[in-house]
Amino acid sequence: MFDVRQLQVLAEVARTGTYTAAADALGYSQPAVSYQMRTLERTVGAALVTRSGRGVRLTQVGLALARHAETVLAALRTAQDEVGALTAGGGGQVRLAAMQSGCVALVPAALGALRRSHPELEVVVTQTECPDSHRLVLAGEVELAMMCDHELDRTDGPGLLPDPRLLRLPLLTDRRCVLLPADHPLAAAPTVALGELAGERWVLESGRERFLAACQEAGFVPKVAATSDDQLTIHCLVANRIGVAIMNELGVGAHTDPRVVARPLRGWPTRRIFALLWPDMVRVAPVAALLDALRASADAHGGTPGLIRTGV
Repeated sequence: MFDVRQLQVLAEVARTGTYTAAADALGYSQPAVSYQMRTLERTVGAALVTRSGRGVRLTQVGLALARHAETVLAALRTAQDEVGALTAGGGGQVRLAAMQSGCVALVPAALGALRRSHPELEVVVTQTECPDSHRLVLAGEVELAMMCDHELDRTDGPGLLPDPRLLRLPLLTDRRCVLLPADHPLAAAPTVALGELAGERWVLESGRERFLAACQEAGFVPKVAATSDDQLTIHCLVANRIGVAIMNELGVGAHTDPRVVARPLRGWPTRRIFALLWPDMVRVAPVAALLDALRASADAHGGTPGLIRTGV
């Protein structure tokens, strides 16, 4: 039988790559981590790590056990959350990680509904990028994440690829839009191709690798007039003719300004938005209540067929 504390140490060593970092994360001394790892190796009967520079690398046996350790630790966290919810008399707490457009468009309505239906339930929201949300779910630092991927483009890295250990529950899909001044020559077009905007100045987010690659394919290098990761700032810059911008459809309606219109960007991959969690978490009442509220909020925004919104 494996010791839970030793599995925690192994999982942290796998995550951090060094005994020192694992010790810092767990609040242990470095010798204590080394001792726990040696003890676990004796129990397993095989080496779990090998030295790699200043850190360690897991062996095949170590990798296999670390995967199971994550599952075991997640199950224990689920049990703790479920028991805590039952003893809290209908209350409890759920930690949610969500991307910016989800925080703007879906989360507020969901939390408002929960405040009315489950007034004792506390939801703690963290806005973060999708790969970070994935890591937070794996580490048990949040119970639920709202994330996205792209149906046609898998270049964002392994953090956004399906993880067989975790459960993905679809919420909706949306498209990429271009934000234009209301009197722009293309403002009346039903959709806009990227190549039609080759001569424009752009307001871009800091994460722009996919966009720059698409511009290169369209035969131009965009002129960057401003950089912002805040959706309200982007809207205001477009309204004041600093440049045009691109934004996911879910975030388009968060700020309305008659000086700005949004048009779907033709040929861009559809984005799928989903909830991510450990499978056992769906049985935890507070988590299930938050999931229901997020689904209802997503349905109000158009459901899985995709949002139909062509202007603001």
